[in-house]
Amino acid sequence: MADLKKYDFDRYIERRGTGSMKYDAAPMMKKPDGLIPLWVADMDFQVPECVTEALKERADHRIFGYSFPEDSYYSAVTDWFSSNFGFNIDKKWIVTTPGVVFALCQAVKAFTEPGDSVIVTKPVYYPFMTSIEENGRKVVNSSLINKDGCYTVDFNDFEQKIIENDVKMFILCSPHNPVGRVWKEEELTKMAEICAKHSVLVVADEIHCDFVWPGITYTPFANIARKFSELHCVICTAPSKTFNLAALQCSNIIIPNDSDRKKFRAAMSTNGSFDANVMGLTACRAAYEGGREWLCELKKYIWNNIEFADDYIRKNIQQIKMKKPEGTYLLWLDMSGLGMSAEDLDAFIIEKAGLWLDGGSMFGEEGNSFQRINAACRRETLRQALEQLKNAVYSL
Repeated sequence: MADLKKYDFDRYIERRGTGSMKYDAAPMMKKPDGLIPLWVADMDFQVPECVTEALKERADHRIFGYSFPEDSYYSAVTDWFSSNFGFNIDKKWIVTTPGVVFALCQAVKAFTEPGDSVIVTKPVYYPFMTSIEENGRKVVNSSLINKDGCYTVDFNDFEQKIIENDVKMFILCSPHNPVGRVWKEEELTKMAEICAKHSVLVVADEIHCDFVWPGITYTPFANIARKFSELHCVICTAPSKTFNLAALQCSNIIIPNDSDRKKFRAAMSTNGSFDANVMGLTACRAAYEGGREWLCELKKYIWNNIEFADDYIRKNIQQIKMKKPEGTYLLWLDMSGLGMSAEDLDAFIIEKAGLWLDGGSMFGEEGNSFQRINAACRRETLRQALEQLKNAVYSL
């Protein structure tokens, strides 16, 4: 049984003055001081002790020359996905990169040509669009259907957009950020079937896969893709969201097809040589080998935060609607009841509520009346944020 004294997620950890993007970037991003920052998707919790100890041990060696992932690293990664999700990975499929967004850009360059179309399902994680547009490709959108806060794919529209725009790639978010859906096996199968039929390569961002909530099952897209021999896929994973390791810049991109993997590495080489970050490799291995108990307790805490937020909003801010996510630690708040434009809503959240959230419009116009809030924080921080939001709404 876990020793809960080791996992005090209510403990206050001062992050200001540490170069924290979440807490210290307000002046740089033209935000006023004093806002409660619940925007960027990192957590306010210290990493598990096994990670800290591994980093200390590596630092004590005091040599940080060129490094590469050893067999023990690959074993930690493959064992994690096999034991947790039944996703059996050959170690040769794994390409380490500095991050998932970096990998998305490399995939766009590797598998499409300038001017080609890449499809997404908005509202969706905004770097999907920038990775496409900034590499000279065209974004094609098949909007998700929102019915009372539950989002689904419009498969007829999805396929028609692929045909009309000669789409070459689909960037899938699974679990979905920001709407919190964890796609069912039959939904993923339908996506795979359509993409296989039209020779569309699938890049699946599965970085949130470890945060799936009670009663919900995450299905790795690669397990679905195996049913379609002609379907190629790239699976983007990382320990960064799971164990709060984003700044260590270590992601594991899983590419089963040998030819695809060579193309991906060739795209990476156009940016120069990317040697592995030895501290990132060290932290990833340690987390996957020894962080399971910590993660189990963390997920209980965050799920309680989600239930707390759901209960608080239903009882105290009925103008705002929230549907509990199936996955991720991000809450997608429907503020259409306030009757504001996207611009006015963003200003209201900052100026009246004193909060720094991610405005829904950045995820696509489908999110214009939404705000995304990060629940991976102390309960007291979340409580204070919701109270400020309530008071702001009551002041209208």
